[in-house]
Amino acid sequence: MTAAQNNRPRGVFAAALTPLKDDLSPDIEATIGHYRWLLDQGCDGIVCLGTTGEANSFSLDERLALLDALGETELPAKLVVGTGCCAVPDSVRLSQKALEIGAAGVLVLPPFYYKGVSDDGLYGAYAETIERVGDPALKLYIYHFPKMTALDMSLELIGRLIAAYPDTVVGLKNSSGDWDSIAAMIAAFPGFDVFAGSEEFLLPTLELGGPGCMSATVNLLAPQSAELYAKWQDAGAEALQEHLTALRTTLGRSAPIPSMKALLARQSGHANWAKVRPPLVALDTAQTERLAAELAAQGLELAAAA
Repeated sequence: MTAAQNNRPRGVFAAALTPLKDDLSPDIEATIGHYRWLLDQGCDGIVCLGTTGEANSFSLDERLALLDALGETELPAKLVVGTGCCAVPDSVRLSQKALEIGAAGVLVLPPFYYKGVSDDGLYGAYAETIERVGDPALKLYIYHFPKMTALDMSLELIGRLIAAYPDTVVGLKNSSGDWDSIAAMIAAFPGFDVFAGSEEFLLPTLELGGPGCMSATVNLLAPQSAELYAKWQDAGAEALQEHLTALRTTLGRSAPIPSMKALLARQSGHANWAKVRPPLVALDTAQTERLAAELAAQGLELAAAA
């Protein structure tokens, strides 16, 4: 590992939820508290304003306000900020703000409205974003999430971006849910940080030399994920991974964002935790209790939520 790689984010990152107020605006104070709680639970860092954080349901001004508030805390060095938008100028503005507050990197979706676009088009969107930001300090992580974007980040496209911007395009979050895809990317680009988008692939990712995972369900499974990351070379690592995968699978059977928010509301006693912004729909009490019982039967003891 080079010195530059050693300074880049590694480990278990929670794709963090964003608690909401009564009017469904982001609760900035509660969000900051949640980030700190996740770090206390063992996370190495936070993915801020990603899919799980409902970022694409928030306005640009709402996202910028959260980043400004985070800039007044000790947290930015632990943050990878989701900045990918359909409009390049919005991606640029968010990425510049992430740099301004001192975030460790930015996680950038491709512009996801137009489908069936070519590699040339996707390359142009990323290149235009990087050139307009115009800052050598930028560390960009490609966000590969074909289920949501319906766009494929091919190996050829990734290689082209790395070749053009080797000091900027430093990694990728692979949320395809396809282990073969994750493994192929790790193998194709030595020194390029391919994070698994789920903790169910944490152990095999580490075994292939990957840096860790950036995952939604780490909002609830941070201690278990952190334990596996710390012990991945130990004899019991396979058993830890099996248990973690089983918990992740249970959480994945229902809509993950409302489910995790409902469980945090139940655990913390703060009813607002259950709020989601449309088009998402909150879980009802019966759904929440069934999910909590199923997870408890699998041995999950949720820590006292912030």
